[in-house]
This record gives sequence, C-alpha cells and structure tokens, in this order.
Amino acid sequence: MGEVLFVILISAMITFGLRLLPFLIFRNGTDLPNRIKRLGEILPSAIMAILIVYCLKDIGNNFMADGIWSLTAVLIVVVSYKWKHSTLLSILLGTVSYMLLLHI
Repeated sequence: MGEVLFVILISAMITFGLRLLPFLIFRNGTDLPNRIKRLGEILPSAIMAILIVYCLKDIGNNFMADGIWSLTAVLIVVVSYKWKHSTLLSILLGTVSYMLLLHI
C-alpha cells in the first residue's frame, strides 16, 4: 500500500511541476513567442477535429444502429457551440443527447 501511495505522490508532483513550468518561464511578463501563440490558436480546432474523426470512425459499419445517433449528437454539439460559444456546454449536451438517443 505504501508503494502505491509513493507512486501516486511522485506522479502528482511531476504533473504539478509540468503544469507550473510555463508560469515559471513566463512569469516576468515576457511575451509568448509567436510560435507558441500560433499553436494556441490552431491546436484547439485541430484537437476537436481529431476527436470528431475518432468518434465517427466506425459509423460506416452499422449506420442505422449507431451512425444516425452519432451524427445527431455531433450536430447538437455544433449548433450549441455556435449558439453559446461554450465548449463545456456543447460537450455536455452532445454526450447527454447521445446517451439518451442510444437508449430510445
């Protein structure tokens, strides 16, 4: 049991250190390099695109069973994000609607 707690503690310290590192590097009001700013603009959209492709990759196998519900959930996510511009709300609505549609 002590070994498990030690591993958890080490993992938590490493995670905290990695999250703290950018704040330590740029704490003197230093501007972010243009490359980092550009990544901050591009990566969220790229990650969402990858997640959409991953979630919809198996639709072709059984479209009538799962595909319609998946596409409906994606549509709900897109519409809710365009409406409210809230990522958390969009993900929540998409997940809840998909789970409800699967159980209908």
